[in-house]
Amino acid sequence: MNFFQEFVTDICSIGNEFKDRILNIPNRGGIVMENLPTALTGFLVVIAMLAIIAVVIFIFSKVMYSISKKKEEKEVAPEAGTAAPAPVAGTPLADGNSAGKLDLVDVDEPTAAVIMAIVSDQSGIPLNRLNFKSIRKVEDK
Repeated sequence: MNFFQEFVTDICSIGNEFKDRILNIPNRGGIVMENLPTALTGFLVVIAMLAIIAVVIFIFSKVMYSISKKKEEKEVAPEAGTAAPAPVAGTPLADGNSAGKLDLVDVDEPTAAVIMAIVSDQSGIPLNRLNFKSIRKVEDK
């Protein structure tokens, strides 16, 4: 508790000293009036620059929006005219054939099968066209 009281006393004495120095400055009003144009000019420059940046960002966003909208219209128009199905990433191999051999390291076969099925589904490539070399279990550290 003694430390806290000393701390508060020191802060109060610093505040009183600062107040005394400010009050003892001769012609306080004259100093403020002399520096007011400089302060206002700096303030106005900062505000003007922020306004210019805001306008540039607004214009840039409108231009980018119109460009992306035009691209979307170009992409949608050919697809609407032709009702062709989406291209397949690959054709499956004959039954029983695969694209390679797989080494399992600290992974059981059902887990490896699930991982391979997820990769095949997300990539759109038939499972027997994918060439997995190995699947390893990664330990969390």
